[in-house]
Amino acid sequence: MKFCIHGHFYQPPREEPISNKIPNERGASPYKNWNERICAECYTPNARAGNFEKISFNIGPTLFNWMFENVPETAKLIVEQENTNFNKYGVGNGMAQAYNHSILPLQSWLDKITQVRWGVEEFKHRFGHSPDGMWLAETGVDLETLCALSDCGLCFTILAPWQVKPLDGQNQSGPFLVDLPDGRSPFVVFTYDREVSTKISFMPKATENGDDFLRYIFGKHNKKNGITVLASDGELYGHHQKFRDLFLTYILGDGASKFGIQWTYPALYLKENAVNKRAMLDEPSSWSCMHGVGRWSYDCGCTPGSEWKAPMREAINAIAGWVDEQYLSAFKGLNLQYYENSEYAWEMRHRYIDVMLGKKSVDKLGEEIFGEFWKELDANKIAILLEAQLERQKMFTSCGWFFDDFNRIEPANNIAYAAKAVWLCMKANNEKFDTSILDLLRKTNSPKTGLNAETIFLNTLERAEQRV
Repeated sequence: MKFCIHGHFYQPPREEPISNKIPNERGASPYKNWNERICAECYTPNARAGNFEKISFNIGPTLFNWMFENVPETAKLIVEQENTNFNKYGVGNGMAQAYNHSILPLQSWLDKITQVRWGVEEFKHRFGHSPDGMWLAETGVDLETLCALSDCGLCFTILAPWQVKPLDGQNQSGPFLVDLPDGRSPFVVFTYDREVSTKISFMPKATENGDDFLRYIFGKHNKKNGITVLASDGELYGHHQKFRDLFLTYILGDGASKFGIQWTYPALYLKENAVNKRAMLDEPSSWSCMHGVGRWSYDCGCTPGSEWKAPMREAINAIAGWVDEQYLSAFKGLNLQYYENSEYAWEMRHRYIDVMLGKKSVDKLGEEIFGEFWKELDANKIAILLEAQLERQKMFTSCGWFFDDFNRIEPANNIAYAAKAVWLCMKANNEKFDTSILDLLRKTNSPKTGLNAETIFLNTLERAEQRV
């Protein structure tokens, strides 16, 4: 039996939508904001200890972008450690992540493709090679999501054991092959050990002593074949639980040698082993909602008293539809019917990550996609509308629906990102916003404080206008 620890490293976007800067945040002292504090308590000590070379991990693209700008020495250490494995084995231990941490089963097919392609390209830009697997936000999955991953060149993901239904009476240890439609190859799903992963995440005493922990997992699994995956938020190792960065360093190093534990990671396991077990998905599902993906769309019971979630989801979906109409309108002036097909407009959005990463200008990207017909379009307008599309993706960030009350920074930021997307569209097309959506925003309010999404939305529009 081989073992794998997976760390999901991610933070919600903290940038104020108009300035794109992170404000000073309460509770983060002695640091200016939570990104700085969590980096100092978790990311940097684990990178300095070399732990990113020995675990499976993903880092949220928006977080990694912040790290490269603010703590480049830590970011570079992480890349170097992942590259050590890639150079040695031909497959790395890093996984990509869908870019904006949106719940993909709740997104349209086009949004799925954008999120996955942006995540893949960001990973390639940082690590210098293509990823084999992708971590899904909250492990939210349905069959269409796996199809999107497959179409974008990925071959595996990690899910909770209750998200799959093994066929032919097989046990739930995985990995499994999940059949995909329309001639696609089966997709590999690793499932993590529920009991041990739960202990790691929520029972601090379970990770107080490295020897006791290794003795426990070795005794539980040493007579089995295959791989045991232990998954949790990466921030647990030093931030959520103090000193767990030292615990991780020990169990990956001296402790592993003492107990004969063999650590590996999914891509390397797939290179060395065939997968024969088959399963079906329990869809849609996730690792943090026992009601599928209800936590991010209605008051499912995971966060009682959150009636605001349904109107907020409806409002955000309506805003997305309006923003998309504004975007597509910029491409209607082309002479050839061939290029009036919206497929090309969406391809431009899928590839906008190249502009976000500073690899290309909007003009260069437009020329590559539309050729000589790009000259017939208003490049400046499309550049603004693409920026609006970025804000539109940000407004679906899962954190906005995760907690019980609307009166938190995460949902407030989602509404503000939505307002910025609308403002950019109005700026580009000189067109008024569909105010009927305000009725839905008005229904999105905190039962505790009365804070209202309409107020946040209109205030953000006003602040954006004042900055012009």
